[in-house]
Amino acid sequence: MPYHWSSDSDGSRRLSLTPHSALSRTGFAWFIGATAALIILPLLSVIATPVFWGLLPFILIAITGMWFALKRSWTDRSITEELVLTRDSAVLIRKGPRRRLHRWEANPYWVSVHLHPTGGPVPDYLTLKGDGREVELGAFLTPEERLMLRSELQTALAGVKTAAPG
Repeated sequence: MPYHWSSDSDGSRRLSLTPHSALSRTGFAWFIGATAALIILPLLSVIATPVFWGLLPFILIAITGMWFALKRSWTDRSITEELVLTRDSAVLIRKGPRRRLHRWEANPYWVSVHLHPTGGPVPDYLTLKGDGREVELGAFLTPEERLMLRSELQTALAGVKTAAPG
């Protein structure tokens, strides 16, 4: 599961979300190495000929392009979202690619969870609304995970709201 809940000793709830990561560093190295080997393998029959030297720059460009595209994809997936629910505040901190930081804070008593089945950038778009703003949560999750997270968020918010001083 790309998200997990934890509780602190002061009674606050913490939700940490990270996107799925299918390619580890070792897998990345193996993929680039295997791709390079499979591309170069047919060239062994024409090694040290003008055909080899004519194709080599294009092969190197293709492998380098794949390297940079995978690295860029990896950087773009380095997103973390952390929601901290206390009886006094709900704080969402989103660390995006290339160190972009977004912060949202609201009174948990007025925070509501919304699920937009259609019309959002992703199916079952999940948002938190409070303090005059609506922020997305877990856009990188699958629709099923967003549905499960919605009910867990509503339960956690209800628990915080009942613990809040009236």
